[in-house]
Amino acid sequence: MSVYNILEVANTHGGSKEYLLALIEQFQEFNTGHGMKFQPLKADEIATKSFSAYPIYEKLHFTETEWREILLKAAETKEIWIDVFDLYGIRIIEQNSDLITGIKLQASVLQNQVVLDALAKLNLTNKLLIINISAYALAEIEAFIQTFTSRLNPKELLLEVGFQAYPTELQDSGISKIKTLKEHFRNRIVFADHIAGTHEDARWLPVMATLLGADLIEKHIMHDSLPTEYDHFSSVTLENYRLYLAAQKRYAGLTKKSFINQREIEYLEKTIQIPLSGKKLAAGTLVNETQDLVFKRSGETGINASQIKKLQQNHHILAVEKAPETTFQAEDFKKASIGTVIACRLKSTRLTSKALLKIGDLTSVEYCIKNCLKLEQVNHTILATSTVEQDAPLENYTYRPDVKFFRGHPDDVIQRYLGVAEKYNLDVIIRVTADMPFVSNEILEILLKSHFETGADYTVAKDAAVGTNLEIINVSALKYVKQFFPNADYSEYMTWYFQNNAEHFKLNFVELPAELVRGYRLTLDFQEDLEMFNQLERYFQETKQPFSLNELFHFLDQHPEIAKLNQDIQQKYKSDPELIATLNKVTKIPEFATN
Repeated sequence: MSVYNILEVANTHGGSKEYLLALIEQFQEFNTGHGMKFQPLKADEIATKSFSAYPIYEKLHFTETEWREILLKAAETKEIWIDVFDLYGIRIIEQNSDLITGIKLQASVLQNQVVLDALAKLNLTNKLLIINISAYALAEIEAFIQTFTSRLNPKELLLEVGFQAYPTELQDSGISKIKTLKEHFRNRIVFADHIAGTHEDARWLPVMATLLGADLIEKHIMHDSLPTEYDHFSSVTLENYRLYLAAQKRYAGLTKKSFINQREIEYLEKTIQIPLSGKKLAAGTLVNETQDLVFKRSGETGINASQIKKLQQNHHILAVEKAPETTFQAEDFKKASIGTVIACRLKSTRLTSKALLKIGDLTSVEYCIKNCLKLEQVNHTILATSTVEQDAPLENYTYRPDVKFFRGHPDDVIQRYLGVAEKYNLDVIIRVTADMPFVSNEILEILLKSHFETGADYTVAKDAAVGTNLEIINVSALKYVKQFFPNADYSEYMTWYFQNNAEHFKLNFVELPAELVRGYRLTLDFQEDLEMFNQLERYFQETKQPFSLNELFHFLDQHPEIAKLNQDIQQKYKSDPELIATLNKVTKIPEFATN
């Protein structure tokens, strides 16, 4: 919306109706988006006879008939505003209500209860009301807004800054108040310019006010040839007003432009650095901005870094191999196929056939699958076991017909996972083991988002309750591991093949929110674990609460005696120094290997 300008006549007319009519005629070219403001007053209502300016007020007085003639003339080209100082001004408003758009109250009048009481008797619902708040604190302004809104019920209340001083210096202009008022109030702002009319600041100061957020500008005007006795200090002539208006038109519109325009879009498209692959990237990998990209001028076309990031945020992955220093095209990416792969065997020695033991009405493996099916943004859920006959019965425990069943290498879990990936065309695997019955979509959402946004090969949470952490692994990274470990004898400890080779993989360790982090043990290896899990399931059944990790933690927080059932059990890979030393050795990719 354009800036609205109010031409302030004030008392430049010196009591001459002829001057005032000539002034109105001289400025008649300004119509759209313009108002003209007048100050009707009567000496004995605005002052006592002992007041020094009383004789001037007598001179400035026009009769009610004269005001009707003046306002009718001005209304031919402009909206009419009235400055109210006394009851006479209110009578002029009442008699000319059909012509009047708005009313202004000077700061000096805001506490005049006689004037306010008289105004309250008028119907102002279709009138705008400006109150000048010079010298008032924010709390007082707030009180005025509430009072005048409730008592006078105007169509809109506007706040004005700026006051008349002789001379009015730049520091007195009130321009510094605009930002503060915008921050504290929702009202539109009026800037009343009182700077010396002959100074170049008279052109630029109101333009600056507009750029700072002023919605209306009030500017004093005077006739360019007739003698002006009063209020000439801050008034401008027709030619200077034209110069001001031209400057306003040129600059004020700049604040209304869109945040981004077409020319800067074209500029960025022509100049933005197009990323190149910094090294050979295999199909099926995600792009990490800092590790995989270089920025050099190549003259080649391609998508930019933001576009790559957006594709990956939408779970896209490289569909083709990229040679070093080549650009990326949108068609180089495809929607990733994501699968939850649940590894399960029936060979447990600590808790025999633990996968078939019951947690409530379901076997533990079915309980795990049931919660895995709640994982969102997953294309396939697969129960993966070995080709050993002992594990064959697991085919009867997939919980639901749409859960895939796969049999692969009995000992090399990496090979088994690669077999699943090949059969179901997976690009990204969510690794789960069947002894994790309390798999949580709350954690998956956080990890999956971070995995694709960071362009990782491997993602895991930094801290999570044992049995709730998930690992997200790119199939391309599993294939890379397999190059160096044809027989991955310890691949049931798959984590080590990634975390022990940080120089080969883009590892992503994610901080979970506090509500998803606890020290509880939620993996099934011992009878104590089973007893605790059945207590948890009983709680969910009896309360009919839908399963969530937050609700599970809430229950254990409230029942520490249940959490204690298995709290002393340690994971072997965390407590057995001989096993840890072995894993550090056998899972390390040889130093001579390169990506």
